[in-house]
Amino acid sequence: MTVKHLPAEADLLAMPDDDYMNAEQLTFFKLRLESERQRVLLHLDELKGEISRSDASGDEADKAMREEDLRMLFRQIDRESRLLPKIDAALLRIKTGRYGYCIETDEPIGLPRLLLRPTAERSIDAKMTQEQREPMYRKA
Repeated sequence: MTVKHLPAEADLLAMPDDDYMNAEQLTFFKLRLESERQRVLLHLDELKGEISRSDASGDEADKAMREEDLRMLFRQIDRESRLLPKIDAALLRIKTGRYGYCIETDEPIGLPRLLLRPTAERSIDAKMTQEQREPMYRKA
């Protein structure tokens, strides 16, 4: 059985526009997202292990330091936990043939953006428009 070599990022970027989201590119992003998903799950397990090993003994300064460490661990867990559904959604878009296309405009998101943020759902223009609208909703 022959294992096909996956292209490097530079090779993806050098592909013609007509090849956008071809099988090779989709496989590249699928493997990247699956790898990131596994990394996140392992990191969450490590963080939860650190919390469970937290020692409650010590003086007031030790307790204050431990509380700050726990706050930081919980923030990391929250951040990683929010990433998992985004990864799963991107994998589903690959499966359904919608990966790489903006969920608002159906325009290509673009390889450079996807290489930086494989979970991207919007083109840069659509994302900027969304971010400009968000402050209006927060003020209301």
